[in-house]
Amino acid sequence: MNPTPMPSHSRHAMLLLAGWLVTFAVLAGLPLLLTADSHKFYIELLSKVMIMAIFALSLQLLIGYTGLVSLGHAAYFAAAAYATAMLAPESGPGNGWLLLLGALAAAAALALVVGMLVLRTRGVYFIMVTLAFAQMVYFVFHDTRLAGGSDGTYIYFRPEFAVAGDHPLTVNDPTHFYWMVLLGLVLTVALLTLVLRSRFGHALVGIRHNEQRMRAAGYATYRYQLGAFVVGGVLAGLAGFLYAIQFGFVNPEIASWHQSGNAMLMVILGGIGSLAGAVLGAFSFVLLAEWFSTLTRHWQLLMGGFIIVAVALLPRGLVSLPAVLRRSRGRRQGIHNGGPAGESDAKGGRNTEAA
Repeated sequence: MNPTPMPSHSRHAMLLLAGWLVTFAVLAGLPLLLTADSHKFYIELLSKVMIMAIFALSLQLLIGYTGLVSLGHAAYFAAAAYATAMLAPESGPGNGWLLLLGALAAAAALALVVGMLVLRTRGVYFIMVTLAFAQMVYFVFHDTRLAGGSDGTYIYFRPEFAVAGDHPLTVNDPTHFYWMVLLGLVLTVALLTLVLRSRFGHALVGIRHNEQRMRAAGYATYRYQLGAFVVGGVLAGLAGFLYAIQFGFVNPEIASWHQSGNAMLMVILGGIGSLAGAVLGAFSFVLLAEWFSTLTRHWQLLMGGFIIVAVALLPRGLVSLPAVLRRSRGRRQGIHNGGPAGESDAKGGRNTEAA
């Protein structure tokens, strides 16, 4: 008796889980290979990349799964970073857990207030209103003496994260901080996976596809969207908190529309509607920006050209590259075996959709 084949969606879920486990295992082991002092730069760079990946994941929840294209997401990133700097004592290391709670609370409160107002708009108006609120946050930090004005403010002592009176990790050690950021990335992916697999997550996807139908079915779409908006703001706040700790300095530029635009480019580059795409987009964007900046002062031209080519060749993002390669290989095999190319394309397209 032949065994019952595993359903395609279960097989896909197992492959996805294996991919995440392998990725996190490789990231966890990299500092063990980069032990020399000369490799400190690469550890700090990868820490920055993972922080931006958390930031991109927070925006992916809004754009890819809720259908809310926000151009003001940097406001919550900056709110948490500034809260960390303003709450950190100047006389010694602060309590990292309390600073984390303060940073997340600041981001959540701002996201709640802004979300209650901007979610009353739709389409391009929603995009412009989120941008307007983010610019308000930018000018509050830039034009007032609240936290150093345009010069920004410093964190003089990095916080301590005590566990049962012990300090197993110290953020002053780049490797320890790297693992802390990796833990934040793992928890972010796990949280978003659970959210998207829940009834709440399925409702968000339904609202993205047809909000009127979901409202007619009895769903309070406004509350679901507001919940997603706050969750996205909190996760952006986690990224802002880690950013402030890593660099020990924050300035108003982290609240500018450029920061929000960068996060949106990461999501688009990696693939809209995919958690793996957000992470892949962040890694690609930050690492390429770092490389291009070593080649020329006008590295933005190279980055812009790369994004244009990538979007033109891979409309669904870099995460769709394996499916495109499988489809291309299937087309070549169909032609080699004498089958019609159109039939091969159709099969490849169905496989891509199933993936």
